[in-house]
Amino acid sequence: MIIEINEQTFENEVSKSKQPVVVDFWAAWCGPCRSLAPIMEQLAEEYSGKVKFGKVNVDQNQALTVRFGIKGIPTLLFFKDGQVVDQEVGFIPRNVVVEKIGTLLNYK
Repeated sequence: MIIEINEQTFENEVSKSKQPVVVDFWAAWCGPCRSLAPIMEQLAEEYSGKVKFGKVNVDQNQALTVRFGIKGIPTLLFFKDGQVVDQEVGFIPRNVVVEKIGTLLNYK
């Protein structure tokens, strides 16, 4: 399951999360974002209980977009203990996301 994250829920869902979190910054009008969405849905199911997945709509959450310096979408931010430990800008294939999640799970 992918959670919709906004300015009000970010703190609880991401910053205070005990699990690593992958946050997808996206927009409805973005083609590459729409291509990435089904991959994220599959991975959210596969990693259920291990990694939390969230989406931030950049058009509706300008403050978060500015806070994390999002310049292009989709942008995936990988959080561990509330801190960004990795990021990817633009569409990336499933195997690259899986690799990054593996790194995230082993991140100390």
